[in-house]
Amino acid sequence: MNEQQGNEHQVFTMECRDIILREYLSSDVEAIYALTQQPEIKQFLPDWDVPLAQRVDWIKNYETVENRRFLQAAAADGHIGGMILRLGIIEKATGEFIGWCNTGIKDELPEPNREIMYALSNRHTNKGYTTQAVQALAQYLFAYTDVAVLNAVALTHNHSSNKVIQKCGFETEGTIRIDDEEYNHYKLYKRKEA
Repeated sequence: MNEQQGNEHQVFTMECRDIILREYLSSDVEAIYALTQQPEIKQFLPDWDVPLAQRVDWIKNYETVENRRFLQAAAADGHIGGMILRLGIIEKATGEFIGWCNTGIKDELPEPNREIMYALSNRHTNKGYTTQAVQALAQYLFAYTDVAVLNAVALTHNHSSNKVIQKCGFETEGTIRIDDEEYNHYKLYKRKEA
């Protein structure tokens, strides 16, 4: 975990083997928008497909603001409540914004219902990037916040996403219906220290 100097504040980053997780910046808006237009992301995350003007409003007025609140709470006492953290996945070799790995409350799940969710550019799949991102975010949440259980859901037919979740050590909880679709539901528990 690092903080890099930004224009108005330190930029939160986490370094992984091949990627860097970095809090959203306003300058990421076009990259996020372009990713939401990829067919694979539209298929599995249709709610992310909004007009560019909407995306600009969200990143400027909500997403970056909420990230700062989350990070301040995590640094202060670890009590993050229902706050959301949105991190871009940046490829180290190129510096390109290639996806995201976020955490927030999934209302459709029983409590504790904090979720990790992610998406990656179709040009960067099968390189282990998403697994690195999910593992890093989970480790951060367990080390620096009061989170003790994380959830992940994936459509039963989204084999790539299910594989990532399983590789990250999440345990299968069964299936759950959300918006008339069948999802595999997983949980990851914070390890008790000896």
